[in-house]
Amino acid sequence: MRLGVNVTHRDPWIAREAERLGYELALVPEGFRADAVSTLGHLAASTERIALSCIAQIPARTPSMAAMTAAALDALSGGRFRLGLGVSNAYATEIWHGLPFARPLARTREYVEIVRAALSGAEVRYEGEHFTVPLPGRDGAPLRLDPVAVPLYLAAVGPRNLELAAELADGWIAVFRTAEQIADSLPHLAAGQARDGFEVLLTAQLAVGDDDLDELAAPLRAHPARFMSLGHREQNFYYRQAAAMGYEREAALVQDRNAAGDAAGAAEAVPFGFVDATSLIGPVARIADRMKSYAAAGVTTLVITPYAADEAGRVAALRAAAEALDHAGVG
Repeated sequence: MRLGVNVTHRDPWIAREAERLGYELALVPEGFRADAVSTLGHLAASTERIALSCIAQIPARTPSMAAMTAAALDALSGGRFRLGLGVSNAYATEIWHGLPFARPLARTREYVEIVRAALSGAEVRYEGEHFTVPLPGRDGAPLRLDPVAVPLYLAAVGPRNLELAAELADGWIAVFRTAEQIADSLPHLAAGQARDGFEVLLTAQLAVGDDDLDELAAPLRAHPARFMSLGHREQNFYYRQAAAMGYEREAALVQDRNAAGDAAGAAEAVPFGFVDATSLIGPVARIADRMKSYAAAGVTTLVITPYAADEAGRVAALRAAAEALDHAGVG
């Protein structure tokens, strides 16, 4: 199992520190605060070895633009880019981007097929239910790029989306998953006929220390609180996941407090058990044990978000995670 680091536009420096420590991937999410492409361009110029990827939202750009962006980032980074895509959710798609969210799996399939065609160097001609390129009756040469081999990952949550990721992509990006849930997902990947070398990337929060575990988990609660609060609870996978883990009452409180404008109270309502089960918390030995579990479940790259009071503390957390991986013996 390899290590990666989550990077945002607010902390691009952390990719260089991770690279120095031997981390193999810098992953840039997209959604709450900024696009991913701007930060990836910065990282392409400011790093040398570490691979670069993202969770680019499908509703945020056309498939042709996604392919052009992937090709450019791969060239700028010297072949280090892997295109990560996510269909997003109803809330972000309809509220932020003003687009319909209906039939997300069919839309994802068409999107990926167009991206793959463009990156292969073929003329982009496609007629689908959601995308038609070029539009009918238009004259002019279709998009045609130089061929480039860019691996493609899909962020996925539900069983059918997992099967689609296995069928279409080179890897799956998971978030807020326990080791048991990763293992339970493997049959869905098999049903989608995942190819040889298929990657399983898991993003997880990290808080290192010998302090009280609940205190260490406190700054980690805000992130799942935001995800649990995206849209109606019946349509929110993360709310349903918390409920399935036995935390439905707490998840409802998270949503209610967020809806009332109490983000801090919503974070406080996220139960320690949920945070602990989906994060890396505690001393190095405890983190190493969790890493063993994730590796045994099938995770190939563990992408961490280190939390600490300052930059020096976050670098120390990166170093501790690398030490834990060594202790776990699964690197």
